Amino acid sequence: MLLRHAKAEHPERVEDHERALALPGRKQASRLGAAMTAAGVAPDLVLCSSSLRTRQTWELGSVGLDAQPRVELRDEVYSADGRSLLELVRQVDDEVRTLLVVGHEPTMSFAAELLAGPGSDEAAYLRVQVGVPTASWSVLEADAPFSQWQASAATLVALHTPSS
Repeated sequence: MLLRHAKAEHPERVEDHERALALPGRKQASRLGAAMTAAGVAPDLVLCSSSLRTRQTWELGSVGLDAQPRVELRDEVYSADGRSLLELVRQVDDEVRTLLVVGHEPTMSFAAELLAGPGSDEAAYLRVQVGVPTASWSVLEADAPFSQWQASAATLVALHTPSS
């Protein structure tokens, strides 16, 4: 799963890495765990960008999630583009069945587009091509372990966009 962080503030004189969630973003994030549980997905591992807004998204979003995944804060997710994010995914232990990456735009939508192959949900694919709103999460599936993932080798089965 690829999750774009919830809506963040844009205060003056605050570095991008230290931007916090806005009140609407806190509301968005607080609904994520229950939405993932309702969709029948729960991560074993979370790779979360080290930025404040992604950490807050995960902390609020994990409430209501029917799982206790291992969480790794990663500077590489903060700075990743779609291809370098795929390289991070390939490094995930093959025992991990469900991975959640909490990151930023345009990387989350580009990575979903990059990974989506034949059989992908057409509406979800068209949306990731133009970018996804805050607190949106793409669900991709593949039979291969993460170490063998490559471009166009997964199926984009859904794009969930919680209301603000």
